[in-house]
Amino acid sequence: MRIGMLMLAIVLSTPLAARAQGEEAPLEVAAPPSVARRVLTYLPNRVFDLLDIVRLRARFGRGLALSLRAGEWADFYLGSYATVYAGLPGPRGRVLPRLPAGLESRTGVAASAVDATLEGLQGPDYGQYEIGAGVQLTVVGLDVGVEPFEFLDFLAGWVLRDPAQDDF
Repeated sequence: MRIGMLMLAIVLSTPLAARAQGEEAPLEVAAPPSVARRVLTYLPNRVFDLLDIVRLRARFGRGLALSLRAGEWADFYLGSYATVYAGLPGPRGRVLPRLPAGLESRTGVAASAVDATLEGLQGPDYGQYEIGAGVQLTVVGLDVGVEPFEFLDFLAGWVLRDPAQDDF
């Protein structure tokens, strides 16, 4: 549903003349945020950047799974689960914060660059450099992780830089 809404927004924002001729409209460069906006969003951005560093989720639901990860290229996963989670969701990867609870599912096998897993509509969405582990034992599971890049983003935010491009 989100993808459909996003595509609709892109189509509606493209000028009619360009769409009629099959051309892409030129991209507009957004103006830098005003001083007032930076002041008002400074503290919330730092809080969300801090929360992006850690993933700590309790999972409740059916499944049996094990995952170990040290970045996108050194991970291992084996199992299947469909759960409800609660806790810190980990890196946002976007401007809006993630909810601290939701549905999550994953099934398959992954070893390093070979990934044969299927994630549901709400997969775990691990960060590219995230280091962590997860386990699901019948009805209870736990997923923990730390994203070093988000720590750098948090530090850079104090001097008004946003390498993750996830500030308001």
